[in-house]
Amino acid sequence: MSLIQPGNALPPILAGGPDRPVEEAVPRRGSGPVTGSVHSWDLSTGVDGPGTRFVVFVAGCPLACLYCHNPDTLRMSNGKRTTTDEVVTEAARYVQFIRAAGGGFTVSGGEPMLQPDFVGEILRRCHDDLGLHTALDTSGFLGARATDSFLDSVDLVLLDIKSWDRELYVRLTSRQLEPTLVFARRLADLGKEVWVRFVLVPGLTDAPENVAGVAAFTASLGNVTRVDILPFHKLGSDKWAGLGMDFTLADTPVPSAAQIAEARSVFASHGLNAV
Repeated sequence: MSLIQPGNALPPILAGGPDRPVEEAVPRRGSGPVTGSVHSWDLSTGVDGPGTRFVVFVAGCPLACLYCHNPDTLRMSNGKRTTTDEVVTEAARYVQFIRAAGGGFTVSGGEPMLQPDFVGEILRRCHDDLGLHTALDTSGFLGARATDSFLDSVDLVLLDIKSWDRELYVRLTSRQLEPTLVFARRLADLGKEVWVRFVLVPGLTDAPENVAGVAAFTASLGNVTRVDILPFHKLGSDKWAGLGMDFTLADTPVPSAAQIAEARSVFASHGLNAV
């Protein structure tokens, strides 16, 4: 159930290459509560961390993934200006249910680290005041914006590693891979629990050497307790069309069960829990 709906659709925004500027965070206004841009929130089970979770989808993302299933979250202006009080109050309504279901609170997007002050305050209050398990869903590209204090309020990081092939990574996202790897190593040094997410796209990310590269790096970290092999899908294609954007992977097939099983076996061969 989406409780906050996006605003008016914007024209295509995927122009630009890997060196285009990163959109700036929504500034605070005055001395009142921290505010940010929120696209929606929802309750989900099994895909945004353990158990049933209250998930906030913030608006704005520095990446331009070819297979993005939430293109309506790419600009901050796609969201609604919201205070941390509003988010925490809404999450508090479900605390008893979430605890009974072994769940917690997740910030997703978009890219949460585009709004570190806003997201950090929400995570702190949900973690410390509500006593909820917290998760951060991120590409890691803006991981340098996460201070150690910020990460103190994060129990789990859901980290997207979209490709090991550097040229392919740029083609897929319009950004560079290295910031994500730097962030991953930092999380390992801090002993922060991580779930890695890898989207399997036939003809793009499924090359054996690419899968093996992500698997070997992930295994080297020592703090990754789960790897989600996410099959490419086209469920967001209607959103692309509605925004007047060209979904260039429209003719790309979804991976077969055998392809998914093969990718999982590669990660498992490196001693990883691949699901």
